[in-house]
Amino acid sequence: MTNTPIREISLPGVVGPYGITVGPDAALWLTLVGSDAVGRFTTDGGLRTYPVDVGARPLVITAGPDAALWFTRSGDHRIGRLTVDGEQTSYPLPAGTAPGGIAAGPDGALWYAGMASDVVGRLTTDGQVTEFALPVTGGMPSMVAAGGDDAVWFTLNQAHAIGRIDPAGEVTLHALPTAQAAPVGITPGVDGALWFVEIAAGQVGRISPDGRIDEYPLPDRAARPHAIVADPAGGCWFTEWAGNRIGHVRPDGTIDGYDLPTPGSEPHGLTVAGDRTVWAALESGALAHLTPG
Repeated sequence: MTNTPIREISLPGVVGPYGITVGPDAALWLTLVGSDAVGRFTTDGGLRTYPVDVGARPLVITAGPDAALWFTRSGDHRIGRLTVDGEQTSYPLPAGTAPGGIAAGPDGALWYAGMASDVVGRLTTDGQVTEFALPVTGGMPSMVAAGGDDAVWFTLNQAHAIGRIDPAGEVTLHALPTAQAAPVGITPGVDGALWFVEIAAGQVGRISPDGRIDEYPLPDRAARPHAIVADPAGGCWFTEWAGNRIGHVRPDGTIDGYDLPTPGSEPHGLTVAGDRTVWAALESGALAHLTPG
């Protein structure tokens, strides 16, 4: 483990920070799954919260192509939209979808994973929904990411595979070399590949656009890596939910770890800010801020 310090910032009065992203206003936006709210955090102004419907359970949030924030509402099967001025809209999905991951696609739409319905969906910024059924039952599509090949890539947590869907809806699945790996987070890397984490196997993986897969075991195989985001300098940052740390994988697969100062922080989503510092949402009710050395 490294000695780079991590600063933790408590968020009083909120429950369950989960997803986090940098907004078009350069502020940090996060989902508060236990509070049924979305938060806006600035280092000089603290936290402002925007309530959503009771039971909405907002999970993952992303900056959209329209200068707004878009987030999944896993509890009431909707996609939410929130402007930086606080104007809120939501769009219904088919009952039982339980959307998880969401990302802006290469086509100017939002793409999401239907965790409970075996679909990957597409939502235009004016609210038109199209869903694509996956060729596997009970695969639990979890997170999505836009690739550099004009396609959307996604993890299949219970099918232990990485999927690719092109603009026409054609799906290709790539089985992982490690059985029962249970991939969750996925992100496009600066190297043109997709990087992902295997929560059950304690590994980070890399898949090239042609389907070649490399896996890198973590020093702590029980760390349960959860979310991953590209490092602009190369490699990726990821959270180790059970390991209570933020990890980093270099382009050659070397793993570094940064321990969180408070036990039981439960790190989930993370993002890289414009100054290349790393922010992570801690389900314990705080944010972690790491400045790479």
